[in-house]
Amino acid sequence: MRIGFVVNDIETEASGYTTTRLAHTALTMGHEVWYIPVDAFAYDPDGGISARGIAPPKKKYPSGDVLLADLQGDKAVRERISGGDLDVILLRNDPAADASERPWAQLAGVMFGRLAMQRGPIVLNNPDGLSKALNKMYFQEFPEEVRPRTLITRDPDEIKKFAKSEGGTIVLKPLQGSGGQSVFLVTPKEAPNLNQMIEAVSRDGYVIAQEYLPAAAQGDMRLFMMNGEPLMVDGKYAAFARRRAGGDMRSNIHAGGKVARAQPTDAARRIAEVIRPKLVMDGMFLVGLDIVGDKLMEVNVFTPGGLGNAQECEKVDFSRHVIEALERKVEYLATYRRSSDHAILAML
Repeated sequence: MRIGFVVNDIETEASGYTTTRLAHTALTMGHEVWYIPVDAFAYDPDGGISARGIAPPKKKYPSGDVLLADLQGDKAVRERISGGDLDVILLRNDPAADASERPWAQLAGVMFGRLAMQRGPIVLNNPDGLSKALNKMYFQEFPEEVRPRTLITRDPDEIKKFAKSEGGTIVLKPLQGSGGQSVFLVTPKEAPNLNQMIEAVSRDGYVIAQEYLPAAAQGDMRLFMMNGEPLMVDGKYAAFARRRAGGDMRSNIHAGGKVARAQPTDAARRIAEVIRPKLVMDGMFLVGLDIVGDKLMEVNVFTPGGLGNAQECEKVDFSRHVIEALERKVEYLATYRRSSDHAILAML
């Protein structure tokens, strides 16, 4: 199996990333791995899709650290590859990471992924589904029962009115972005600074004003979904808790959050079941759910991270399970090629 991993930039990849873990696992299982930066695609005169791919010079590596060092070094194999020659393309680039410096790169993975899909390979997550999820407005399409109360606007007066209706305590964050950037907890104590907070967030566009969930003080849980179901191996869920660091309200790992073992509650499993139909309809193969109490805080469909944290907490190789799922999809495509619907194939 030949797998292409689409990333923002090979130089910004890290050994602890889920992408690196999946690539290392795929190599260990005997598959061929190519990295494709989002600026490396081309639409060719013959109508084909190609890319300047980057591959490791060796077939086996003792760890993801060593693999990534070779991919980022002078020994890496760099050559133009045809999208049609790949069996699977995993869209692992984060559009939000390119929003400021390279806005033209935000849509590249989705656009070229859609064209490549028409020429042979399985593209995951399904690019047609990802095109709907380019900002947090996608979250509002999930059933209301699993979401916090939310206002999305650029009107400061509307935000102040919403804060008052919520007892003065709300969360503010930008409609676009990721990783806990520009996220504020507003309490009655901070009310005099509300205008400045709104101004800071609205510089990036629309503002999300959201109900504050007291359970968030304990952090949140990342639960992985695969093929529309919670990812589980030998009775253990691919999940982990993220605890806040100090007084920071954010639980994101690169914002200082600490990792702990987590067991999905009945409420968390109920959330997974409620949102399952939409994930299936949108072809969202691998997704990370951020859950606080009985509410869903975010659905991560672009490059969901933290699979290594779940593996370390549960002592289970979830990465291998993901690659095995890709193997099955390639077998299905080979058997039913003429009548395959890629959106359905993405979730089988």
